[in-house]
Amino acid sequence: MNRVNHAKELEKIIKHIAGSRESADAPLPRLLLHCCCAPCSSYCLMYLLPYFEITCFYYNPNITDEDEYKKRLAELKRLAGIINETEAERLCGRKIAVTDGAYDADIFLEKVKEQDLASCPEGGMRCHMCFTLRLSAAYDEAVRGGFDYFTTTLTISPHKDAQLINTIGYDIASKGAATCGSASPIWLPSDFKKNDGYKMSVVLSERFGLYRQNYCGCDFSRR
Repeated sequence: MNRVNHAKELEKIIKHIAGSRESADAPLPRLLLHCCCAPCSSYCLMYLLPYFEITCFYYNPNITDEDEYKKRLAELKRLAGIINETEAERLCGRKIAVTDGAYDADIFLEKVKEQDLASCPEGGMRCHMCFTLRLSAAYDEAVRGGFDYFTTTLTISPHKDAQLINTIGYDIASKGAATCGSASPIWLPSDFKKNDGYKMSVVLSERFGLYRQNYCGCDFSRR
């Protein structure tokens, strides 16, 4: 199967958005950006903010330690505040917003048990389930909020399969469109690690003094 260059697909969409705006004051498309943590979000936000009105959606029931969950959420809110302040000129009066879904780690753990995924290797079917769980919630939130696009910061990680994540995103959007029609938000393809995106996220994390965790979120990845 041919591998799609999702970074280039995103560039095409951004070029179209930039070229189709009638004026600098014209409204930007609204993007719901599923965010896993502040460090991964840092580069994604800086890259996307000239082209979208962005709301960060923090929904990660895979983070089974509640204190860790709250710490990452607080850092994401702090990051949004820093960018809103330091990039005010580029934002042109817009503000990056942050919203979070209901936290319930049992949702993730129950699916692991139901699908017998506890012994899966990192990057295997347990991660596939986890991506689907979080992106499905992001899609539902995007529908409720009337967003034009939805996507995730997950593709910035060198440890995560961008091809798989994008396939899941497209599939969720396609199934949703069959129900919601033209009101259905569009999946925004990405591979944010490309073009030194991951390296830039490390640089930005150091610049902003962000907490950088050393595991994805679940107890399986922590071990």
